[in-house]
Amino acid sequence: MTAQVPWIEVACDESGFSGTNLLDPASPVITHASVALDLPQAAEIIAVLRTSLRRSSEYKSNQLLRPEQRPALEWLLTRLRGQAHVHAIDKTAYVAARVFELFTEEPTYGAGTSLGSDHAEDAAALRHRTGFLAAFVELTRTKRVRLMDHAAVDRFFATMPADVPALRAVTRARVETVMQRLIDEDPELPPPLEPLVPALAETVLYWSAGGRPVSVVHDEQSALTPGRVARVGAFLASRVQPAPLRSFAQVDSRDDPRVQVADFLAGIARRRRPDLLELLEPYTRTTAPWAATKSSQV
Repeated sequence: MTAQVPWIEVACDESGFSGTNLLDPASPVITHASVALDLPQAAEIIAVLRTSLRRSSEYKSNQLLRPEQRPALEWLLTRLRGQAHVHAIDKTAYVAARVFELFTEEPTYGAGTSLGSDHAEDAAALRHRTGFLAAFVELTRTKRVRLMDHAAVDRFFATMPADVPALRAVTRARVETVMQRLIDEDPELPPPLEPLVPALAETVLYWSAGGRPVSVVHDEQSALTPGRVARVGAFLASRVQPAPLRSFAQVDSRDDPRVQVADFLAGIARRRRPDLLELLEPYTRTTAPWAATKSSQV
């Protein structure tokens, strides 16, 4: 008789999600937090924080970041030690890498994860080419678009830097072929402007270390459609055995204290204030999504 593989359930939420507005300098990072808590443990944590914040209903991480709440903040991070994880994505680096993932190779649902191609060096060369990156974002923002925007293609090529050798592989024919697939909503193409999709994959990979399948309970997010989640799961199963993603469900965060705790952690980790760096550095690092080591356990 085959022994049943132990599995783990984690609850997730994000902070810094800005839709396709990925180049906003006021919100440079998106954090995806996950916690491995049961409902009573999470409810106890929320009760302690509610008492500290002196609020009976709505509460957010920015309230916990007030100077007078420092003891509660440190208590939370200590309490979650060994039971939480944060994955952080630098949005500008994410966009830069997407140029190469979309237009120089066949895109897969491994794009933007540690199982995808490493475009770190080439993407770094694009980091400060904001005009070009903005043209790429405009080009690939295809929701409700039904016809090819040739003017957007022209702007993309007009702003393309000539001193980045890897961009020589980006041809108009290739761009127009991929863009038509995006416009036609080809389900095999991962969404180019949705960092939550690779963030989910990386979270699952982290918790599945050692071969344990992961069940994910996630705050409601329109970016994580059933089709996209299924393709993330299929990609991971093609590369890692046993299949890492056991199940996925979305919930209203108001109904699940585990997601509320993840929301607190994501919001705290996203704010890189000087007074938080030392406290958070052991727990999370803001890194490009292709890095071999890009996240750490609280």
